[in-house]
Amino acid sequence: MEASAPVQVQQRPSQQRPTVLLVDDEQPILDSLLRLLGEQPYDVLWATSGEHALAIMAERSVDLIVSDARMPGMDGAALLAQVYSLYPDTTRIILCGYAELDTLVNAINEGHVHRYIAKPWTDEDLILALRQSLTYQFSERERHRLEQLTQHQNDELKRLNATLEKRVQARTAELQQTADMLDLAYEELKHSYATGTEVFSMLVNQRLPPDKQTNREVIDLINACSSHLDVDESMRRDLCMAAALYNIGKLGWSDALINTPSDMVSHADRDTWRSYPRQSESLLMTLEPIQDAASLILHHQERWDGSGFPGHLKGEAIPYGARLLKLAVDFIELQRGLILERHLSSGEALLFIRRYAGKLYDPALVEDFAGACATYLHDAVLTDPTVKAVSTRELVPGMTLVRNLNADNGMLLLNAGKVVSAALIEKLAAFEAIENKTRYSIFVRLPAQVPGAEKAKTHWTEVE
Repeated sequence: MEASAPVQVQQRPSQQRPTVLLVDDEQPILDSLLRLLGEQPYDVLWATSGEHALAIMAERSVDLIVSDARMPGMDGAALLAQVYSLYPDTTRIILCGYAELDTLVNAINEGHVHRYIAKPWTDEDLILALRQSLTYQFSERERHRLEQLTQHQNDELKRLNATLEKRVQARTAELQQTADMLDLAYEELKHSYATGTEVFSMLVNQRLPPDKQTNREVIDLINACSSHLDVDESMRRDLCMAAALYNIGKLGWSDALINTPSDMVSHADRDTWRSYPRQSESLLMTLEPIQDAASLILHHQERWDGSGFPGHLKGEAIPYGARLLKLAVDFIELQRGLILERHLSSGEALLFIRRYAGKLYDPALVEDFAGACATYLHDAVLTDPTVKAVSTRELVPGMTLVRNLNADNGMLLLNAGKVVSAALIEKLAAFEAIENKTRYSIFVRLPAQVPGAEKAKTHWTEVE
């Protein structure tokens, strides 16, 4: 076939098959090669000269070129050198006889051939050589594609890393702004509930005469106890809300009942009186931030021995906060005449609590509570181990009063610091008989040198 013949393309159905270009100036050899490759999965092109081959490659993409070494004009080595220069991705194979060593060397050095096939060849060797070459080409192209993909991803990663810090800072700033707004909203919510608590507490106080208003004192004492006992902030907040609202369930009571000491409540009113913790809890449970405080209010009238209400809980089954709230409430209410008929002093109130430790109150908590009261009242006498409370009959001449002694009507009988004498003891006993009182609780210090002091018994009196 002449070199000027038009490009001949073997049509194959597959669009993904490799394209192979055969170049040889001898038509019989081309025909033999075309017959051999006709059943292979390739699209086969052919050319009869180097110039013809380059013209075809200018118009078509070629995956593999097989060229004879000896051709007139442009030989195989020169052609493959041109292909390497123009189309380096095309795999190059040269057909070469043993006498054509110089051409082969040039093809290797200048054309960078993938391999050479010695003449004469067998059909099996030729087909295997093409298959291996194309497989190698595919793997190289895939390797190159993956390298490019990796490089692209690395470049993208570098770009992302370069901007990541700014993006993180911006996002962090957004999150911080959101957190600040939430904190502000939460603080406003807490303030709203605190304000509501104060309002409800004032409503309760309005139902009581000034000398029987307790909520503010209970709140202050709870704060002192929380600091003294190292109570965590969440429990402290719940306790303070409970202290402010523990008696809100009494708002619907009559004036007579709300002013009656608990020990003086009639049998007819007993159920109403005992219902106030549950009523207080019911009023507050709809307010989610106060629900924990409401639970403490519900159980603050439980007793250590299980005789309390409303659940008859016993011992450590009573929530810790409710046990502490009961101590604070009773300590203040004993001094306001809301438990006993008479108003007790702070020392007498603490004596009452100590007397009933293990019955009404958590015995392990009582002395810690006493220490908190001493701090709260700035009264070291409450926890002074050298100070005892005795009855009139237990007084011994030489004892020193550490607290003022008042009659039930408020009249001052003896000043703190007074040294007791036998005559004074007789007068106190007579005054007790006149007042029809069982006994006074007299706070004294027992010096070691007082005659008979070693016989005086430590006696925690039960306050009526």
